[in-house]
Amino acid sequence: MSRFLKDLSLPAIVAGFLAVLVSYSGPLAILFQAGASAGISDQMMTSWVWAISMGAAISGIILSIWLKAPVVTAWSAPGTALLVALFPELSLNEAVGAYITAAVIIFIIGVSGTFDTFVRAIPKGIAAGMMAGILFQFGVGAFTAIETTPALAIGMLLSYVVFRRLFPKYTLVLLLIAGVILAVVLEGASLSGVRWSIAVPQFIEPEWNLGSTLSLAIPLVLVSLTGQFLPGMAILQGAGYSVRAKPIIGVTSLVSLPMAFFGGITTVVAAITAAICTGKDAHEDPSRRYVAGVFNGVFYLVGGLFAGTIVSLFTSLPAAFVAVLAGLALLGAIAGNLFSALEDASHREASLITFIVTASGMSVFGLSSAFWGVVIGYGCYLVLNGSTGRK
Repeated sequence: MSRFLKDLSLPAIVAGFLAVLVSYSGPLAILFQAGASAGISDQMMTSWVWAISMGAAISGIILSIWLKAPVVTAWSAPGTALLVALFPELSLNEAVGAYITAAVIIFIIGVSGTFDTFVRAIPKGIAAGMMAGILFQFGVGAFTAIETTPALAIGMLLSYVVFRRLFPKYTLVLLLIAGVILAVVLEGASLSGVRWSIAVPQFIEPEWNLGSTLSLAIPLVLVSLTGQFLPGMAILQGAGYSVRAKPIIGVTSLVSLPMAFFGGITTVVAAITAAICTGKDAHEDPSRRYVAGVFNGVFYLVGGLFAGTIVSLFTSLPAAFVAVLAGLALLGAIAGNLFSALEDASHREASLITFIVTASGMSVFGLSSAFWGVVIGYGCYLVLNGSTGRK
């Protein structure tokens, strides 16, 4: 405690707060789209937000203090994107069962030390193509919203471009604020329903079947490991933190298990917001930046406690607001995954096929396009590359 108090700094606290705010500004919008697809109540949506916030809070605080590194955790944004296409055919109970299955698989992979081996077995381009395909529909949704609410959608798009040019670090936070103002002024949205309320978690009984395991659990493992843990660990190591994947994957997957019963999707290492807490803006001294990870968890605790307030804010705003916010927030992720998918000529065509199949939204035998994207894409990769083994 004495060291923590000595290392405490305002920049680290601000960095932790900003990382949470960015998560609530962008990736949370995807969760609300998934909730809308499932047709859940505001009370259940509050439970979802409580669970993902508490999962990120507990794991982030424990890991940052334990490893003395700014370990920023969050919920799986690309995993959440999977839900939008699967609901309402997939029941909420089946989704929870898939969350638990995914957490157990990730835990086994993590603690056994086979994480690196697992990642190497899947060509980088195939995994990136699947992620790009999952996220692509959200990017499209940001622009199809122009058909129904042109003023709001175009206003948010222009705001995004201006903020991206002038304040790139704070683009999503400023876009959230601008979007709320535009929704009130242009669409007559009322914030009178926004209220301060303590979250009440809702228990969900899990169900398991082969379809939900193949359509959600397995793709969730893939996108969590390749789309969150892999880049998240790369960001930590790139910032000079020689931390092992085993304790991080172990803690996050263990925390994911109880949170799943209340609607919380898999807890993972943050890939988008991690850079906020690992850079110089958090503190000039790298050894003191772990405080940013701790306060990131503290602010998630506050967000989880008042999850009902967050839900009431989002439900008071037009559906187009959430669609545009989510789509614009994911542009960088879509671009990065498309680049990774097409970067290596040895699996470019197979990766492109993976992307197209996943983006198509096709469903065969009750299995999602993400599953078929990997299966078809990897099959094409094996045929096209033969015995060269290039990845």
